[in-house]
Amino acid sequence: MPSTQDSKPRILVVEDETDVRNLICLHLKKAGYRLREASDGLSGLAAAKEEVPDLVILDLMLPEMRGEDVCRALKAHPPVAAVPVIMLTAKAREEERVAGLELGADDYLTKPFSPRELVLRVQALLRRSVASAPAEKLAAGPFELDRGKFDIRMDGSKLDLTAMEFKLLAMLMENHGRTLGRDRLMRDVWGYRSMVDSRTVDTHMRRLRAKLGKRAACLETVRGEGYRFRAGEEH
Repeated sequence: MPSTQDSKPRILVVEDETDVRNLICLHLKKAGYRLREASDGLSGLAAAKEEVPDLVILDLMLPEMRGEDVCRALKAHPPVAAVPVIMLTAKAREEERVAGLELGADDYLTKPFSPRELVLRVQALLRRSVASAPAEKLAAGPFELDRGKFDIRMDGSKLDLTAMEFKLLAMLMENHGRTLGRDRLMRDVWGYRSMVDSRTVDTHMRRLRAKLGKRAACLETVRGEGYRFRAGEEH
């Protein structure tokens, strides 16, 4: 029977600045989490593949392998593709935040940050991860989606989607026939307090439709309300 300690969520902290990493770990330990640390991108990616964490805290500027590349590799590796990622960066520009979120990061913090705020965001992401527990596999019309394998097929052929496009299509498929507003999509796809606006949603929808080609009509725009997935015979 596993001990109480073994049942606590495990968090992987990938941060090259020793002082920052120690501060993060100190507060997460106080909050009751188990921790694993890495000081560069390559060792962080190896640690995640060796022992799948419940959440990853990932610095953007890392030696050996940049944080964006680590995030991209995590989201492309099925066993860890669904693990929430919080990105840390010293850059405050909106385009940097959006770029990280588009790679599949679930939240974003700019240095310097409050350790208490980080702990609260960790708690929120882990609660959301457990509460949502979405179906691993979805099928609707010509589409078959497997979250565990990070795989989406249309008419039997694999689609090459980014992490955010995959999450967006999965969310729409899961709510087949229901209209989802931009606010709902920003909250559930881009994550807790993410720094995106409705234009980001619209841009991703345009890119997603372009990749669906002849099946693009399955993604309907409901004027003044949002978007809806329908994969009936008419599509």
